[in-house]
Amino acid sequence: MYAVIKTGGKQYRVAKGDEVKVEQLQGEVGDEVAFDQVL
Repeated sequence: MYAVIKTGGKQYRVAKGDEVKVEQLQGEVGDEVAFDQVL
């Protein structure tokens, strides 16, 4: 199963456990984050 999320003006197809490289996101490499714009 996967979801499409939106962050930084771009959309990403992700699944549980995926590592995603995005632009302009506060935090350190390896931090866990939550996205509220799920399409």
